[in-house]
Amino acid sequence: MLKRFVQLFILVTGGTIGFLYFPALVKAVSFLSGSFIDRVYIAPYVGLVLGALILYLLSFWFVDHIVEFIQWLEEVLMKAPLTNLFFGSFGLIVGLVVAFMISRPIQEFDILVISQVGPLFVTALLGYLGFQVGFKRRDEFLFLIQRKDKEQKVTDDVTNDKPSVKPKLLDTSVIIDGRIADICQTAFLEGTLIIPMFVLEELQHIADSSDALKRNRGRRGLDVLNRLQKEIGVDVEMYDGDFEEIQEVDSKLVKLAKVMDGIVVTNDFNLNKVCEFQNVPVLNINDLANAVKPVVLPGEELVVQVIKDGKEQNQGVAYLDDGTMIVVEEGRNYIHQTIDVLITSVLQTSAGRMIFAKPKALEKVQ
Repeated sequence: MLKRFVQLFILVTGGTIGFLYFPALVKAVSFLSGSFIDRVYIAPYVGLVLGALILYLLSFWFVDHIVEFIQWLEEVLMKAPLTNLFFGSFGLIVGLVVAFMISRPIQEFDILVISQVGPLFVTALLGYLGFQVGFKRRDEFLFLIQRKDKEQKVTDDVTNDKPSVKPKLLDTSVIIDGRIADICQTAFLEGTLIIPMFVLEELQHIADSSDALKRNRGRRGLDVLNRLQKEIGVDVEMYDGDFEEIQEVDSKLVKLAKVMDGIVVTNDFNLNKVCEFQNVPVLNINDLANAVKPVVLPGEELVVQVIKDGKEQNQGVAYLDDGTMIVVEEGRNYIHQTIDVLITSVLQTSAGRMIFAKPKALEKVQ
């Protein structure tokens, strides 16, 4: 059916070309006698038949290639996301409208080459630029439209003295970590949680890894997402868009946070620094964990279990419930024992907090 339609189009095109230009060709080459030229009104119809016949015969050599190209183009358009088609087409239409407005004054100059070639060049250029702008900046346009739809809700929040809550964008590391679910369960984190599709694809890729450790981490991340959506009941939304010109997932996340005016939630130290450098708000789960660790001061007493040897001679190592390491001086003789210790100093490092103590029994002996 498509092949017949293409052949019909070629037939009509050939007839039109012959009808319009065959009379001029007859006059130019003086092919006919003068008496026939007087009856040249017959020539357009002769040209119509000849043009249609010639192009129809030639179509047998290239019609299959045209059909294959159309089918390939149809397949590409069918696979393309709807937002890509919509905003690309919208940009193309805007570009063609602007090109039409610019081409009219150019045609009025009536300069032989410019008035004929100029409009074609302007139309092709602005049509291409319009499509590219609409296609590549579709995410910005989409969120501008969504923001317009939410203006009334924001106005109501301002009227009721309720500050608007920015969406929280979760990265892969914080999903795999799992503590985000416990934080949401305690209602300390407000707003909508956004799960970008490119983050979910990376998480699924990790879950399908041949490495057992990576596979377990990825599956735990998927379990955390299910828990967030089903058990905890927080507002979780998926973002289907993508920034195809950007390769790295972290860079896509930072770009999306700028577009949505959202906050990145992570426990990745490097991503944290990138967000700070680009002035993107970021919440680091590790910073939160360090902030809520119990405060201990020199002179306080703790009950700990000495687990292993320390790096220095006669040192023992113990841990608090939150994982903070306690270095027990002269604690090597108390390994695998639960003892009372006295805090001597607290050291805060980039890796975390370290507590130094000594057995209380030694304090009594002294």
